[in-house]
Amino acid sequence: MADLPAPPPAHLAVTLEAGVLRLTMDRPEVLNAMSPEMSVALAEQLERAHSDDAVRVVVLTGSGDAFGTGADIGGLDAHERFDVRAMDLTTRMVRAIVGCDKPVLAAVNGIAAGVSCSLALASDVIVAHESAAFLLPFARIGFMVDGGASATVAAAVGRARAMRMGLLAEPLGAAEALDAGLVTHVADAASYDELVATLTRRLAAGPPLAQAATKRAVNAATLGHLDAALDRERTGQTLLMRTADVAEGMRAFSERRRPVFRGE
Repeated sequence: MADLPAPPPAHLAVTLEAGVLRLTMDRPEVLNAMSPEMSVALAEQLERAHSDDAVRVVVLTGSGDAFGTGADIGGLDAHERFDVRAMDLTTRMVRAIVGCDKPVLAAVNGIAAGVSCSLALASDVIVAHESAAFLLPFARIGFMVDGGASATVAAAVGRARAMRMGLLAEPLGAAEALDAGLVTHVADAASYDELVATLTRRLAAGPPLAQAATKRAVNAATLGHLDAALDRERTGQTLLMRTADVAEGMRAFSERRRPVFRGE
């Protein structure tokens, strides 16, 4: 496997081979929880891929047993970890995926939660391992959904399921996600790697100009309101960061207990 010329960024394994840019979130010891360094590196790689003729397809995946469990909030309260900069990083990653002229394939090898789920759902082709699950757990700690999920989930599965995932923070298993139209493919353990490899090869060998035009057209038809949704999420999340409910949610998360929300 050939590494890109740039030094490997923190927490992100990067390879480029035969037109396939593979970005692997690489913090398996914490189920690939996203550090700020990982977020910056991921955004930079996706932005570079947009104009890099050597890249024909991007594969986004996680190492170990998880795709990713979202932002790394362990041990820190909301004001230490979350501010508008965190939201801007999330928005930057999502816009880089959707705006990239190259197909982005999310190989969801396990749990995809929080912003990691949002990144998977912003991708163009989503291949889920049969053990994968998709979870928007924001409400559990007093936040609203973000990462464009208020738009991408509703566009894929409709308002009712979007409300279910966002308000009840219920996970959607791989099979149910496929039935709902949230993902494009599901594979069992025996066929998952080969399916990812086959689809990647097909995308890498496809007509790049037609792929870019198709991606832009489909996104314009289904996600034309994405920028407005990202702006609403940024505003809403920034206000929620200052609430007592979020502070309580963060404490409860750290203390492994159920939060008590008071609407304050």
